[in-house]
Amino acid sequence: MKLFDFLSTHNISFEQYEHPPLYTCEDANQLASHIPGAKTKNLFLRDRKGKRHFLVVVNDHKVIDLSNLSVLLETSKLSFASADRLKQYLGIEPGAVSLLSLINDQNQSVELLIDKDVWACPTMQCHPLVNTSTLVIPMHAVEKFIRATGHELQLILIPE
Repeated sequence: MKLFDFLSTHNISFEQYEHPPLYTCEDANQLASHIPGAKTKNLFLRDRKGKRHFLVVVNDHKVIDLSNLSVLLETSKLSFASADRLKQYLGIEPGAVSLLSLINDQNQSVELLIDKDVWACPTMQCHPLVNTSTLVIPMHAVEKFIRATGHELQLILIPE
């Protein structure tokens, strides 16, 4: 099922904004600073053996200490997953990592971690599987999306 069909079927509301391709948080701050909602950084990580995969969503200005995060998750050393794994598990290319890519993880192989500071915001920004558009989604609709994909949400606190 295509993303926009999925959102419509599940009555998930959003506002859409088109923009030039955004590859980094710096790009977003320069080219799409007018877009409302929590600006996020989305990291696709794996454990040392590649048995566990994580999608981590944090405020764009936060720095994630992967060593501390691996201790928190009680897993082996974390590292960034390869572009091949990104395509295999989330069906997207680098630069388009987003919470919405969980629609492509039909086996719920990816664990979702969202920073509590993001979750406390009324809306958040998400790429709709491409980096030339941003959807602003109310947090209650984000929660509905997560449930509809069959994923579980883990809230974590990433320090400033």
